Amino acid sequence: MDSDNCSRIINKAKALGAVMAGIASFELLKKSPSHEILKKIGMGTDGVGSAPGESGENEKNWPENAKSVLVIAVSHPEDRPELDWWDGYKGTPGNRLLIRINRDLSDWIEATLGIKTHKMPYFIEKGGIYLKDAAVLAGLGCIGKNNILITPGFGPRVRLRAMLLEEELKPTGPIGFDPCDACEEFCRKACPQNAFEKTVFLEEEMGISKLPGRNGCYSRSNCNIQMGTDIVNAEIEAGEMDSSDVDVEDVSQTNKCIKYCRRCELACPV
Repeated sequence: MDSDNCSRIINKAKALGAVMAGIASFELLKKSPSHEILKKIGMGTDGVGSAPGESGENEKNWPENAKSVLVIAVSHPEDRPELDWWDGYKGTPGNRLLIRINRDLSDWIEATLGIKTHKMPYFIEKGGIYLKDAAVLAGLGCIGKNNILITPGFGPRVRLRAMLLEEELKPTGPIGFDPCDACEEFCRKACPQNAFEKTVFLEEEMGISKLPGRNGCYSRSNCNIQMGTDIVNAEIEAGEMDSSDVDVEDVSQTNKCIKYCRRCELACPV
């Protein structure tokens, strides 16, 4: 029955519009690399986010009876960039698609299988989970040298969402997939902010070997600089800001259409 439920859930997710879906153990997810780093240094990773010591806040919002994690993915091909454009209305068109699939899938699971579900928010600080870690454990792919999920069928060009299930279901991963070993690191070379230039996380300090960017060289703060630049560009494009007066490190969020950088993602040959 467990295996049958897994297959039915994954098939239903795809019928609703997901291109991939998988199931992971919630207990194993709590011990995944990103969550272990969060416990050690808090959300202030690489100088970005909340202060150390706030690492357990998101766990307080997790349901006590959750046993499994269901991860879904939708395709985000290069020729449909608008799926990832922040338009100020619940994020992006791609995210709204994910929310709709997750909602309909949750309703179906509860009505058809009688399993209680909990749709997860996107942001960690609002009680979410690390989607990339969950996706790896669910068998959707591996974390690449660009610090994002790489899948066998779609490369890194997917977007994720998840829900927790109050049922112990058999995990569908991880899988033996790793296309990055012999790669020439096109992703890292494409970064406009050199976010992979220096080692930020050390194995001896973190106590784990699986680090951001695989070897600890991913700088979240450098990546955030580019996100700030993308926000500024949205304001300039809308004619509301003069580029000569912009401080990219002190710009606030905007409701204008923000076209966030995808260079490390689109440079990936997978």
